[in-house]
Amino acid sequence: MASGRRRPPIPSPDELAEIVHERGGRVSARDLARELGLSGGAKAELKRRLREADPRGARRAPSMVFCEVSEVDADGEVWAESGSMPGAAILIRADRPGTAPGVGDRLLARLSRDEDGTVVGRVFKLLPRASREIVGVLQQAGGNLVLVPSRREAKQEFFIRREDVPADVEAEAGDIVRATLQPGGPLARPLAKIVERIGRSDEPAAVSLAVAMELELPVSFRPAAIDAAEAAEPVALGRREDLRDVPLVTIDGADARDFDDAVWAMADEAPDNPGGHVALVAIADVAHYVRPGDVLDEEAFERGNSVYFPDRVIPMLPEALSNGLCSLRPDEDRACIACRMRFDIEGHLLSFSFVRGLMRSRARLTYEQVQRAHDEDADPLGVVAPLFALYEKLAAARRRRGTIELELPERVVQIGPEGTITGIVQRERLAAHMLIEEMMIAANVAAARALTERKAPCLFRVHDKPDPLRLEALAQYLEHLGIPWSANAQKPGDFTRLLERIGEPALREQVSAFVLRSQAQAIYSPENVGHFGLNLRRYAHFTSPIRRYSDLVVHRLLIHHLDLAGEGGATYDPEELQDRAEKVSACERRAVDAERRAQARYVALYMADRRGARFAGRVTGVQRFGLFVTLTESGADGLVPVSMLGAEYFLHDERHHALIGEKSGETFAMGDAVEVTLLEADTVKGMLVFRIEEHTPARAADLARAAFRRSG
Repeated sequence: MASGRRRPPIPSPDELAEIVHERGGRVSARDLARELGLSGGAKAELKRRLREADPRGARRAPSMVFCEVSEVDADGEVWAESGSMPGAAILIRADRPGTAPGVGDRLLARLSRDEDGTVVGRVFKLLPRASREIVGVLQQAGGNLVLVPSRREAKQEFFIRREDVPADVEAEAGDIVRATLQPGGPLARPLAKIVERIGRSDEPAAVSLAVAMELELPVSFRPAAIDAAEAAEPVALGRREDLRDVPLVTIDGADARDFDDAVWAMADEAPDNPGGHVALVAIADVAHYVRPGDVLDEEAFERGNSVYFPDRVIPMLPEALSNGLCSLRPDEDRACIACRMRFDIEGHLLSFSFVRGLMRSRARLTYEQVQRAHDEDADPLGVVAPLFALYEKLAAARRRRGTIELELPERVVQIGPEGTITGIVQRERLAAHMLIEEMMIAANVAAARALTERKAPCLFRVHDKPDPLRLEALAQYLEHLGIPWSANAQKPGDFTRLLERIGEPALREQVSAFVLRSQAQAIYSPENVGHFGLNLRRYAHFTSPIRRYSDLVVHRLLIHHLDLAGEGGATYDPEELQDRAEKVSACERRAVDAERRAQARYVALYMADRRGARFAGRVTGVQRFGLFVTLTESGADGLVPVSMLGAEYFLHDERHHALIGEKSGETFAMGDAVEVTLLEADTVKGMLVFRIEEHTPARAADLARAAFRRSG
């Protein structure tokens, strides 16, 4: 840590006990560290203190709360509100001059009471300022408009006064808008002022833009960044290696607009490697154009990655680069960083090297084209057969190594030429997809090895071992389904073998989802703990610097520490690399969240015209308030509220993942097959509500009901 930097304050174990108690007994150390702005050693210390905290000893009246400043009154007094103390006004006092918060600031405060009964909060830590903007849908309420936030977790509505609708914004009920929150008294009705109309709530084109604004994704580039990208020029050969005679091809989806990786393979002609292959994976040389600290670098780092919606992409780099000079278009010279690899007959990586080169793609191929060329033995370029021959060896090596292979179908929202949703289909998984995946994994492994073997820093892609408590929960869940499995499973292949024993596709998909929830989250880190899911000791992301900042960092490290030709290399000290890791990991989570939110809203839009229709599905989640059901056809998820299950009281059996009728013993559990009627489709929040019409209990329901009867 740099000298002179103050260590951020960390609540004591007793204070953390108050926070844990305030939040219902469960707090994620990662989320709390993010909220408090802690990283590195401070985050580790927070985790240690959380382990010491005992929420059972916390007082009922919280002494440490999160709150937000709502008003600075005429006397200069600062007042705040807290969700832990609804209806209470908290007088905020700062112990140090110049640290008094302002309206909209969030803080962690220690509470006490003055002699007159006033609740006083002393500033413990100022938190990152909450957004003063909100995205939602306008609804009519009498003669007025109210703004209903589109975030599922937001429960509060905001009143729109006539003067808070600008004359140049034509907004009405049913419109999605962006608004700013307006100050008011501690207990006053919350107000908002419209800033921008995004579109109609029933227009698919407005959905992704609304989600982007809701999560504050940067949707436009600074003019200086656009100018810098447009001013970039193609590179000359110079000291680069000339790879233009290598018949490299790009293989992507039919709807792809940028092509940042190209591949080539052939049988190894060396006599010491019979049955082996040589391969080349060439990646766009983004580091040549995006230099550390320049305006393009700042924009890319802010985004962290590109975000993909059904109807648009929010790119990490301006179009002049992402779809231009850094896109490996056919028959055009392009700067690249290439990884040469040799594999033996069993698919083991024997050796590798990295070069900075100039390449020329022979063709832009789609996965479907490559698959047809392989299946029909029609390969006019002569590039597909060697690639598949190598893939078969890599796939066999993967099976021997043992990895987690989940069966979670990817469902794609189809958008028609007029911008309407035409369907939701399951994306077909072809061998051609896996061919590219295996070649990218091999290049990523080579990048991590190249840096670690030189004892150079690396931004690893790590996936830690599962938490034992989660494995125990998985074992209990499988026991209720009648599937034998041990919570002592230690290897990734154990999970794959578990899924291979399940013959029913719907149940296998359901168990795959539960296995996924039992795993740790993959993140970026300068500290290597390996990649559990892929069963690899060293792994980094190298193959997509157009759309992932992590890969750009790895490119810079390779250029610097391998002394590759040209400029654009860099190294990072440990603290700087840790900051990069935390930032890009957070951006990745944000992007995944955005894509999921958009998907849910597109699905709700698609289903809105099918209210009253019946669908087959399966119970995939059980909570005290109801059942989550996934539809077989579309993969749409929705809720069956517990009030819809019957007039009696239903007990929540958390251990068996079941709801059980107190009088009848009727039991609903995970895995149950159901037929449901769609009652509601909330296109604003992306939520569906079902009613069960037919119910076929699974084994888990029988076990839960038997346990309930034994308990008396």
